[in-house]
Amino acid sequence: MKEVIAVVRMNMMNRTKQALTDAGIDGFFAHEAQGRGVGLANPHVLEGAASGYEEAAALLGEKGKLYPKRMISVVVPDKAVKSVVKTLIEVNQTGKPGDGKIFVMPMTDAVRVRTAESGEKSII
Repeated sequence: MKEVIAVVRMNMMNRTKQALTDAGIDGFFAHEAQGRGVGLANPHVLEGAASGYEEAAALLGEKGKLYPKRMISVVVPDKAVKSVVKTLIEVNQTGKPGDGKIFVMPMTDAVRVRTAESGEKSII
């Protein structure tokens, strides 16, 4: 089993939920999150500041600003990881900074509380 964690844009969440459901992934968690990438300035803000927009220029001084995101967590069998990652990329990739990140982590066990089933039986 693996846990796939994706950080995506807020406005992509509905499309992401639908794409995961269409791919056969019905169970997952979604959390509000804040974060930022390694880029120091949004290119749109730079363009706005260069054009004389005071609001954009003010944003340039906000080093360390965190941006709203959604964090999705889904635990899947090993054989489903590539499909889930591919689905997440296809639905969230715009080619612009801020598209998000996907992390794949090992999952040693999972237990369904209701039945005490463990392992892959507990997640499918």
